[in-house]
Amino acid sequence: MTRECLPDHVTAGTLVLTPAADAVLLNHHRKAGVWLAFGGHCEPGDATVAGVALREAHEESGLAELDFDPVPLNLDEHAVEFCSPGTTVHHLDVRFVATAERDDAHRASEESLDVRWWAVDALPEMFPDMRRLIGDAVERVQRVV
Repeated sequence: MTRECLPDHVTAGTLVLTPAADAVLLNHHRKAGVWLAFGGHCEPGDATVAGVALREAHEESGLAELDFDPVPLNLDEHAVEFCSPGTTVHHLDVRFVATAERDDAHRASEESLDVRWWAVDALPEMFPDMRRLIGDAVERVQRVV
């Protein structure tokens, strides 16, 4: 469960959409250099994977209010070259969805170069799996509405 567990460990993330599911808040990750959902590693004191995802979303987005769905949206395994220098780490990522109002104040954390809203029909260049994840999140939020 911790970052020190190599070569594989659990991470958790949150994709933040508007309640209408027409825009997604993404962070331009400093180390990866690409647009991603919010997420990260388990820390001492984290009681659940959903709690990790929610904590990371608050920390990395600066959003105070999130309507968080505690049911995982997606499970993913992917290699990460920048997590532990000199080692290819595999993140076993549990991904969740939350919604927030587009006009709520957000900010970039130290881990991000930028945080901004993107229309779901005008996304920046990104990994294909992130594009699929956004599509799955849009479907989930639209089913709830």
